[in-house]
Amino acid sequence: MTSNTPRPTRSEQREAARAKAKAMREQQKKGDKRNRILIQIGIVTSVLVATGAIAFTVFSASTQSQAVPVNASFNDGVKVGSGLKVYTPEFTPPMTQTNPVEIKIYIDYQCPICAIFELPNSEQLENWVSTGAATMEIHPLSFLDGRGSPNAFSSRAANASLCVADYSPDHFFKYNTRLFQSQPAEGASGPENSELIAFAQEVGVTNTEEVSNCINTKMFGSFIKDATERALSEPIPGTELRVTGTPGIFVNGQQYTWATGDELASPARFAQFVQLVTAETTE
Repeated sequence: MTSNTPRPTRSEQREAARAKAKAMREQQKKGDKRNRILIQIGIVTSVLVATGAIAFTVFSASTQSQAVPVNASFNDGVKVGSGLKVYTPEFTPPMTQTNPVEIKIYIDYQCPICAIFELPNSEQLENWVSTGAATMEIHPLSFLDGRGSPNAFSSRAANASLCVADYSPDHFFKYNTRLFQSQPAEGASGPENSELIAFAQEVGVTNTEEVSNCINTKMFGSFIKDATERALSEPIPGTELRVTGTPGIFVNGQQYTWATGDELASPARFAQFVQLVTAETTE
């Protein structure tokens, strides 16, 4: 059947083709423009995300590098008093006995010689401090990461102890002992962070989430490094005494020394030294 609609002339066909081509070009331009905008938005978004990530990383690193444990306020050490309570800016343990003995100990949790003193003496020290007969400053140091500490147990344990001191101070003293109980053999890897967190839970820490985050991020890593350098390069403030290694043990300003491992491990010998120093310094 023949259509009544007249066929377009060749001239009209050309015009229609030009119009369609023009429309397609305009549509293409719109598409190109939209794509450019989307690409630009994508680039800007990526830059903002990257910048944000970098800023967060820098902020986190800056925060950690500047993090100072609030309760390590005794020349970078944590002081424990009666009831095994930590001295904090808001709390001072009550004095239950007059003229308590002042004991200061500089330790590295990777140091085997420190464990030789700490483990046999821990019960005696805990009794003196808990009853108020003595106060004890514990100064966690770290200089054994590069030798004898394959997985940086030295610095990680020091950091963990300060995490507990800040976020669960009532459990700091027992956690200090627990870390020495878990000291690895010399040259062996020490407990990982998950185990350090488990030890904290064993001794009953509160604020578990904060303690765990502090351990996992090694929040006080830079502080420990600086505190170690200060302790090993400067006299103990207010004295002419120097820490030449760990353990550095001082009683009422007098240094405890030993000639053999048996002497260092003897609670009776250390108790005798404390009695002699106390008698001399309280006359």
